Amino acid sequence: MNGVHDLGGMQDFGHVVREQDEPVFHAPWERVIYAISRAMGYAGISNIDEGRHAIERMDPADYLASSYYERWLDARSRLLLEKGVITEKELDERQAFFAEHPQAPATAVLKAVTPPAPAETAVTGAAYLREPTGSPRFGPGDRVLTRVTQPKGHTRLPRYARGKHGVVERLHGTHVFPDTHAHGLGEQPQPLYSVRFDASELWGDSAEPGQTVNIDMWESYLLPG
Repeated sequence: MNGVHDLGGMQDFGHVVREQDEPVFHAPWERVIYAISRAMGYAGISNIDEGRHAIERMDPADYLASSYYERWLDARSRLLLEKGVITEKELDERQAFFAEHPQAPATAVLKAVTPPAPAETAVTGAAYLREPTGSPRFGPGDRVLTRVTQPKGHTRLPRYARGKHGVVERLHGTHVFPDTHAHGLGEQPQPLYSVRFDASELWGDSAEPGQTVNIDMWESYLLPG
């Protein structure tokens, strides 16, 4: 979808400020949001692509004014409501409780016994790798053209890379397709490629000379170029 989250190629948003010795979490509540997100995945409530799409649906002004984990909080709240795990009334009551008791533990309002935590499992790219169902359309060295599309839902094809020529550098294998996975339409796995673009193809005259950018592209994003 074309939203405020898709900032690639846009200017005048200022420099990226790197925090020296930045901690993993800046406040205890961020740890809680991270844990909630992982628990939702373990329980099969939502997947990573649904989570990304939920963030993309934030009000643009709220998105730009929010920190990283504030966006996670907004997205997970939205998903829990949409999937019927909690109600608006329950959410309002919990917000009111913690506004009055900011030092209370996150489990203070639970009405049921907390289930045991599952064994820790590393989530890597391999979790989304699938067996191929056919031969890939492209191979290393093939010239390709990215599609020009304006999707209403989630996509991993950024605006700045649409309608651009590039060269396939490698095949990553067959992976879950996020554009369907985010909308309950199944995994529909496709070959995933690393495509190399000249910076001038993406940025025009403002590109630094001799630079390239590699972007991971699912097969349906690409045409022979």
